[in-house]
Amino acid sequence: MTIRKTFLSLFLLLFIAAPFSLQAEDGYRAWLRYDKIDNAEVLKSYQAQFNHVLIKGDSPTLKAAQEELEIGLKGLMGTEFDFTAGSVQGGTLLIGTIKELSDFSELNLKTLLSDSGPEGYIIQRRELDGKEITLIAANTDIGVLYGVYHLLRMMQTHQYLDGVSVSSSPKIENRILNHWDNLNRLVERGYAGLSLWDWGRLPEYKDPRYTDYARLNASMGINGTVLNNVNADPRILNEDFLEKVEVLADIFRPYGIKVYLSVNFQSPIEVGGLETADPLAPEVQEWWNEKAADIYERIPDFGGFLVKADSEGQPGPFQYNRTHAEGANMLADAVAPQDGLLIWRAFVYSPEQTDRFREAYDEFVPQDGKFRDNVLLQVKNGPIDFQPREPFSPLFGALPNTNTVLELQITQEYFGFANHLAYQGPLFTEALNHDTYAEGEGSTVGKIVASEVFDYEHTGIAGVVNLGTDRNWTGHPFIQSSWYAFGRLAWDYTLSSEDIAKEWLRMTFTNNPKFVEPITEVMQESREAGVNYRSPLGLTHLYAQGHHYGPAPWTSDLPRPDWTAVYYHKAAEDGIGFDRTETGSNAIGQYEAPLEEKFSDPETTPEEFLLWFHHLPWDYEMDSGRTLWGELVHKYYQGVETVRWMQEEWESIEGLIDEHRFEEVKALLEIQEKDAVIWRNSCVLYFQTHSNKPIPDQYEKPEHDLEYYKELEKTRYIPAPRYY
Repeated sequence: MTIRKTFLSLFLLLFIAAPFSLQAEDGYRAWLRYDKIDNAEVLKSYQAQFNHVLIKGDSPTLKAAQEELEIGLKGLMGTEFDFTAGSVQGGTLLIGTIKELSDFSELNLKTLLSDSGPEGYIIQRRELDGKEITLIAANTDIGVLYGVYHLLRMMQTHQYLDGVSVSSSPKIENRILNHWDNLNRLVERGYAGLSLWDWGRLPEYKDPRYTDYARLNASMGINGTVLNNVNADPRILNEDFLEKVEVLADIFRPYGIKVYLSVNFQSPIEVGGLETADPLAPEVQEWWNEKAADIYERIPDFGGFLVKADSEGQPGPFQYNRTHAEGANMLADAVAPQDGLLIWRAFVYSPEQTDRFREAYDEFVPQDGKFRDNVLLQVKNGPIDFQPREPFSPLFGALPNTNTVLELQITQEYFGFANHLAYQGPLFTEALNHDTYAEGEGSTVGKIVASEVFDYEHTGIAGVVNLGTDRNWTGHPFIQSSWYAFGRLAWDYTLSSEDIAKEWLRMTFTNNPKFVEPITEVMQESREAGVNYRSPLGLTHLYAQGHHYGPAPWTSDLPRPDWTAVYYHKAAEDGIGFDRTETGSNAIGQYEAPLEEKFSDPETTPEEFLLWFHHLPWDYEMDSGRTLWGELVHKYYQGVETVRWMQEEWESIEGLIDEHRFEEVKALLEIQEKDAVIWRNSCVLYFQTHSNKPIPDQYEKPEHDLEYYKELEKTRYIPAPRYY
């Protein structure tokens, strides 16, 4: 066969195969799939309830709502809808703001929307002029868009709309994604490809993916995005980058999403040519004021700045002998004239601190009340660093006079990157539902963040996300569920992780209960499995440093003690765990009295936090009747067995969803099982060198000795470049 014929044959093969590959379910549509409803009874009920749409108003946001309805209704119901009707008919889906619907006084919208605020909405079945209609109404255009997404969500999950009466508004004002994207398009802790932001082609090329990103976020009510890494490159403030940011802001605006930027505290020096970045220096204040004014001229609804200062090598006010409050207030004043926000991260720790747990509390509580009203202090859910399980940061409840934002991690930095199934919904709800006792029982973290305990000027919640150029956005298909869970909980922190999981599965895969029920259980158990085969009973920070993918509980020789594993677990012949009682670092003294008392005694400390607060002997008796050593081994083995059960459950749903995603998740679960065994064996064998106790006979024995796993840390392939 000639080269020409070979090439022609290959071309024809690719041409014929292409339509089939393009039809593969690759996860790009995420939970906005809008495939035709396969439940005939549900479909028939929708067809009876509305057959055309009347949208009052033509703003960019209302046009976005119409476009979403055109895609959604056609996809779900399989029919074209009339969007041109000028009057209400039987079966009308009537949509608009209170202003645009003012002609319909009988709807009594002023009363119905009185508590909805600027982003809330109502969805109702109503009678209007003797005709049955479905109504979506709000005080503002963005509220209307959110209502449209809610209606489509109900339809995607096959909920009947007879007599529907929904009233919804967000409990938290600022619901923001944090992208740790670098300007070279590498994403720190990302694991899902390159950054979404193609800086090299902006501002000229407006990738359609930017609009789809906005659609997905708006469908959950996310209203802010920080485009770049908190380890900020000062160049983001240069004119060429601000032109690119402006284009993204224009694309996101109809979907209610404000753009924020992470800024480097040394920017006046690095890109401004000044000799200092002292926040009290007049020339520095003037520089930031002018820079903020320039940004707002380009982007009138610019959200504000996010700052990581005096942490992990990032510059901040300390080098000028200024406080965090002085540094934050200077930047807050720069954005204040345009109602901008200054978000200041509370992630700080120094090598001199005897217990990193204490650092943020000891640093910021004395400054409570010294921050401007437009400063939001962004606090990680736990006191260390997004570990698989942490007690809540004692800063929540300790800052009655400082707007406090909860920071959660959606990306799986400590949960197996994009290789492991680890739905974060249970972690998020656990964090939100912790009771701080700040103003008595019931003062949960969620209520504090929502300003239901203290009278905050602004409220917020942030999610560190891993979105990238992978077709399914997140690498592992199920990491989408954590993105979705964050968005839904940001809107309403009282939702349950189980209900969110079911909702996501129905929208993303299928409504078939034979799939939804078992895989909901898999999702709900997946986080605990990850805790158990990594760091059970309150152990923490056992990772190989740098990449954080695999285990290295033996790590001890690093420039800073609090970067090592031994600093945290303190395993020795006499026992294991970090003493944070009065006889140790007394970190428990940072909690309110009921919790301080509870955590002071190992008998009353919840076992999932036991080794966070206590150094206990290996023979300490646990609730199960096992010794501490026996329980530790049991948890490690239980984690692996849960992953094997997850594999069995996934195998059982074959044929209920598309083959492409079934096979992908199946393969990833195989990787996860192998990784879990490595974690289990590495940790059990290492801790055995301190306990000098045998692994009980009922457990399978590690295939290799400890030295093998120590060497494996050095030679094993890590599925990410460096620590990214």
